[in-house]
Amino acid sequence: MYHSVVWDEPLLKELEEIKKEKYILMSVLPESLQRKTIIDIPDLDETQVMRHFFHLSQMNYGIESGFYPLGSCTMKYNPKICEEISRWEQFALLNPYQDESTTQGTLRMMYELEQMLCEITGMDHFTLQPAAGAQGEFTGLLIARAYHESNKDAARDEVILPDTSHGTNPASAAMAGYKVIEIPSTKEGTVDLEMLKKALSDKTACFMLTNPNTLGIFESEIIEVARLVHEAGALLYYDGANMNAIMGKARPGDMGFDIVHLNLHKTFSTPHGGGGPGSGPVGVKQKLERFLPVPWIVKKQDTYCFDYAHPDSIGKIKSTYGNVSVALKAYIYILLMGGNGLKEASEIAVLNANYMKKKLVDSKLYQLPYRELRKHEFVLSCEHLLSTKGIRALDVGKRLLDYGLHPPTVYFPHIVKEAMMIEPTESESKKTLDIYIDTLLKIAQEDPSLVKSAPQNTVVQRIDEIGAVKNPILTWKNLDKTKE
Repeated sequence: MYHSVVWDEPLLKELEEIKKEKYILMSVLPESLQRKTIIDIPDLDETQVMRHFFHLSQMNYGIESGFYPLGSCTMKYNPKICEEISRWEQFALLNPYQDESTTQGTLRMMYELEQMLCEITGMDHFTLQPAAGAQGEFTGLLIARAYHESNKDAARDEVILPDTSHGTNPASAAMAGYKVIEIPSTKEGTVDLEMLKKALSDKTACFMLTNPNTLGIFESEIIEVARLVHEAGALLYYDGANMNAIMGKARPGDMGFDIVHLNLHKTFSTPHGGGGPGSGPVGVKQKLERFLPVPWIVKKQDTYCFDYAHPDSIGKIKSTYGNVSVALKAYIYILLMGGNGLKEASEIAVLNANYMKKKLVDSKLYQLPYRELRKHEFVLSCEHLLSTKGIRALDVGKRLLDYGLHPPTVYFPHIVKEAMMIEPTESESKKTLDIYIDTLLKIAQEDPSLVKSAPQNTVVQRIDEIGAVKNPILTWKNLDKTKE
């Protein structure tokens, strides 16, 4: 039974104020911006609207809804306690410009996180300022430039990287003003020492490398690589995207790296994807400390504060002091895991990857180029499927969608033909891995026409990807053109 509304005096006054505000707004708006007709929106009740948006949320795919084996991306589970604490008003309501005396807890957290990252990586100093891994790379390269310039060695304008490098490596080097020199890998998928020797010169600023590399192979000659690079007067840069394989087991600083960037949104289990926010802290050895971005977080007796008094600094990389909420989640994750927990996470990540690799390779349906033993990820080839059945890596990925599973990374690294790059992380159970393995084996034996026309069961089916590249629809104004 419906009850009538009692229009009491306060409510009537409030309605009058709303009308007055609307009148003032309309009088200020130019006539050209004022609506002349009733807005054309659906006449829906709250239940319909709620169900519509809830259904849209169910169509999203994330680590909470399923396995996310994107190679080189480390899409691991994000503990919800980290999310909960990061939303506490003591952190969430802080303003970056309020007095330092009122933000001591957050400053202490950031200071201690920098110390933790130094211990984990073997670096001497860290900055939390870069907002993503790519910005961390850019920061590291600017530090390398400042270092060489301070040594009156500004002619060093080349950055060397292997053909297995992440795509951001050459992009970051080019953005920093360097010429990019790419060297091919050996037949084992590792750095070719002879090719490195030929590429190194008095023009080399640094050599960018991740270890293990994007094939999931550990660079066993890394000490010799470091020696060669340093003898040439260059710096050794560590891309930390694959740190999840060696966390607690080995440290880039002990391998001879001078600069490290980490991806907190990969290795240390903060949310990843969707455009951000991310965090790409950069660590350096002592000889590079003075070039770090300002401000530094320093501790004076029992007080934490920002220190800008560093004339050799490359300056600011990001407004304020980085994505603090992301740093906080990583801080909580590290505290929860402890040293032994981080080590165990790496061990399970490597175990999961090699378990999946063994099962899939033994089937003879997929091939494993290069060295057998892998770390946290592995790269299969669908070249045999393509030659015998006309099925490409892309087709396998599309068909996985029909089974409700997220595809792995495909066609990277480029040195593997028809590549499928799989990284299971430590988050997944054996049951989940077995389901994914069985599905990949099943797809390889299905009717080629079914696989090549997949996906069939998704809201959006197979699209014309070449057409989408050649004729992109970038605004809603172009939608009508697709009907012509």
